[in-house]
Amino acid sequence: MVVGVLTGELHFYENHSLKGKRIILRKILDRVKRKFNVSAAEVDFQDLWQRSMIAVACVNTSAREANATLSQVLNVLDTFHEAELINHVLEMR
Repeated sequence: MVVGVLTGELHFYENHSLKGKRIILRKILDRVKRKFNVSAAEVDFQDLWQRSMIAVACVNTSAREANATLSQVLNVLDTFHEAELINHVLEMR
């Protein structure tokens, strides 16, 4: 069993409130969860309105499959215009 974890830092350039950030973040996390059947949550910067750190976790039988799934998640995160993926780390455990 392999657990893949993707952590990514998002920046919300045109956002001006925590409420606006949470609306956009919920949209992003819901889409990722629904499309890839993974766990996803905001794990840091909850009180900042232009930054967020998210974590996406995937459990699979092989590291190759988990890596492929999380790579697809990265591609989806890059498609959102409301938030920019600034930095990310991909780990297999």
